[in-house]
Amino acid sequence: MRRAVFGAALLLSLLAACLPQGMPGSPCGAEAMQRIETVRAEVSSPGALPPPVGKRMETTIEAIAGQLLVGKPAGLDRARTDEAAALIREVFDKVLVGYSVQSVRVEPGTEAHVSVALVPWADTIGSVALKTSVDGMPPEVEQMVRRDLVGIEQVFDRALIGLPVAAADWTNGVLKREVNDYLAVHLPEFRADFDVTADTAAQVTLTVYPRTPVVRTVDLSMRSDTLPNVSLLTHRELMHDRVNLLVGVPVAFTARHRAEFEALFASALDAQPDFHHLRAHTTVTYTPGERAAVMSRTDSARYRLRLSGWLDIGRSESASHSAKDDLLLRLHAGRMLTPHDELYGLLDVTPQDVAWRWQLGWRHTFGQGAQAGLRYDFKDGRPVYDLSWQWARDWLVRYEYHAWDRRGEGALRYRLHDFLNLEYALDDEGGWLRLIGNF
Repeated sequence: MRRAVFGAALLLSLLAACLPQGMPGSPCGAEAMQRIETVRAEVSSPGALPPPVGKRMETTIEAIAGQLLVGKPAGLDRARTDEAAALIREVFDKVLVGYSVQSVRVEPGTEAHVSVALVPWADTIGSVALKTSVDGMPPEVEQMVRRDLVGIEQVFDRALIGLPVAAADWTNGVLKREVNDYLAVHLPEFRADFDVTADTAAQVTLTVYPRTPVVRTVDLSMRSDTLPNVSLLTHRELMHDRVNLLVGVPVAFTARHRAEFEALFASALDAQPDFHHLRAHTTVTYTPGERAAVMSRTDSARYRLRLSGWLDIGRSESASHSAKDDLLLRLHAGRMLTPHDELYGLLDVTPQDVAWRWQLGWRHTFGQGAQAGLRYDFKDGRPVYDLSWQWARDWLVRYEYHAWDRRGEGALRYRLHDFLNLEYALDDEGGWLRLIGNF
């Protein structure tokens, strides 16, 4: 229709330019007076005229009438306005499929008013059935897309219901613009194509597909402060399958739905039987990008299970320490009695001499990272008192007092990584470095 409108406008320009000299309204015979500056069109129809289509018609009429009227005297006589109306009717009636032009009325002025009355052809669209498909998205993402598309059927209803069946072809451009405007607000990360089967009960098939850039790869990390990190490996394949649903999804869409994706991934882990039994809770952090990153942290509010090992470097042998004790594995198993009190057991194993000891203790958390505790060493038959303070995210200071040999031990610890800490320890006999691995 756009090509036809431009052709009609050009035709009307030539007709206006070729009016004989001296005719009323001829540019050469016009006196100095107010001129028509703009044209406002109004289209009416006895049936329901779809608003987007009506707006498009009005824009087209304003373009045609503007070529005829703008620059002419604002006080055109009746003969000239009737002539202009006849030309507008003739051109618009030829290019407008599905409607017949019943009448055209031109009211001159600095803003000329053109009223066009239309009569639709026999069959008009009375209902629209919309079928939507989402191209290339996994079911979880498709559900999010469909939630964003709720209400798009109203776009097709507004543009098609009441439209003559014969006019469905040339209104595709109007409908495309309406759909794009809707997507720009509700689903800007996707494009859409549609196919209209025009009938009194129209059928519309809408397909949406992603815009670039899309997620290409996902880096997955799984951590825990209260459970052995090795226990997370049993669920890594499951988590990897979950986060891979991001691949191929527009980056901007994943960023806008970040909270939903984080909750989706967290619930997948928390639903596992072992994590459910441990009352574990997972928090997921998603970083969008073409190379996206997902970090999950799974912790239990009730239990504390940790497996660690340490290696002492530069520690001298003494009555309380043998070189065989430089390498040690420790299993910590605890039960939270209250949100601030933990009852726990420690099992220490020195692999070099296959010796072990176990301890039972209690620890209280004061807040602000401060803790105090007491444990009993069953091998030496003596209590051990301990204090610690996590004064920054990666820094911890601790102190232990071993009653059996009246030995105090202090240390400053720095977390190099979630799996590795570096500590400088000091007792009555000197200092040493300790590497602590969290498994």
